[in-house]
Amino acid sequence: MSYPIYQVDAFTSRLFGGNPAAVMPLDTWLDDSTLQALALENNLSETAFFVPADDQADADFQIRWFTPGAEVPLCGHATLASAWVIFNKLGWQGESVRLRSKSGILGVRQSADGWLTLDFPRLDWREEPTPALLRQALDNAPETALFVPNDTNYLLTLDSEQAVRNAKPDMRLLKQLGNQGLIVTARGEECDFVSRYFAPGVGIDEDPVTGSIHSVLVPWWATRLGGTRFLARQISARGGELRCELKGNRVDIAGQAAFYMEGRVYL
Repeated sequence: MSYPIYQVDAFTSRLFGGNPAAVMPLDTWLDDSTLQALALENNLSETAFFVPADDQADADFQIRWFTPGAEVPLCGHATLASAWVIFNKLGWQGESVRLRSKSGILGVRQSADGWLTLDFPRLDWREEPTPALLRQALDNAPETALFVPNDTNYLLTLDSEQAVRNAKPDMRLLKQLGNQGLIVTARGEECDFVSRYFAPGVGIDEDPVTGSIHSVLVPWWATRLGGTRFLARQISARGGELRCELKGNRVDIAGQAAFYMEGRVYL
């Protein structure tokens, strides 16, 4: 059997920027061990798989996301990449598509300028003392952290954009936390806020651009900056830009995509 595969750079308008995702449309689900093996073989931060949701009135497709090491409950850049494939490679005629996921129904709409907007859930957090292991892993870590129960991420707010750029957490210690990852963020110099994301708990030292962390970053920065609309940048080596808007218990996360390649996988 053979299956189509696409690779798309998400949250960027240029090749070799943003975050590359593999996208594999399927007619029916393969077993979980095969999905995980495919994600490991692709060796990207995420591989997205989706199947038609023919029996579900509230969704057009079902979607799942796998890192090389684990399935994750929510992923932004691979959802954006999947929507790009649906709109541009599968002949989808609508202006929006609905995806059923482990985090509920996710909508993606396409605008005339080529931007894709994700309709994602707002993620809650709780404030707690920064774990001692996390303070050992990152120099000058603040005394207070946010913990995000949905995906088990910690979020640390640093003093400046330069502090975010200079962050060099000890991946060995981060992995010992036993959670998914660490978000670091600060006010931006030429945008509203910046971030980076380290996720050794699911096999990713640093994710280039991470849509899903903006489900907590946007409401968090709304409490700090006021307002509901933000321009965000993830300042990894590849980098990416996101237009975000807080809408009650939902967050709009918009980005562009650059198509890289397509092929077939033979199993």
